[in-house]
Amino acid sequence: MRRATGDSVSLFNGVDGEWQARVVSLHRDRAVLAVERLLRPQLGGPDLWLAFAVLKRDATDLVVQKATELGASLLQPVLTERTGAWRVNVDRLAAIATEAAEQSERLTVPRIAAVRPLRDVLGAWPADRPLFAALERRAAPPLSGWPRPAGLLVGPEGGFSPRELDELCRYPFVRAVTLGPGILRAETAAIVGLALLQAPGSG
Repeated sequence: MRRATGDSVSLFNGVDGEWQARVVSLHRDRAVLAVERLLRPQLGGPDLWLAFAVLKRDATDLVVQKATELGASLLQPVLTERTGAWRVNVDRLAAIATEAAEQSERLTVPRIAAVRPLRDVLGAWPADRPLFAALERRAAPPLSGWPRPAGLLVGPEGGFSPRELDELCRYPFVRAVTLGPGILRAETAAIVGLALLQAPGSG
């Protein structure tokens, strides 16, 4: 990692804040660090979950990276009827999220859940956590700031199927929303939606 003995590094574990440490020794498979002082205390971030239809590899990577930068605490890959990609390497996505947290100086790393079909995700969703479903080409209120725990659901390219839309309507915690007048790519919708949820609003 381009560090030498005596160099300073910053450490975080998602619980105890950010700490300054000094490299005491380096080995091929490990490093010894001396923790010196607290740099930043651990502060609570937004309690936002992102459920997103699995996209092609590069687009999925982008969603994970940007959702981490925007403070999402849980990332849930979802399989839908129109999902174009089915393979998800959760460990690889976790590594992308960890790197994005480091680069954005975030002190927590979002949890990457195992990929699940949409029906299973909805069935296990906490009833007291609103799930804002970004639905294109439908009459729905615009998404605005929500200061409490919430989730965002973004579908695949081409949108949800009619059967999936009917399924979404069965759950009282699902709230259909629009992200604006334009038709956004799925990865763009995830980024815009997370930003809007954190914007000042009535909640």
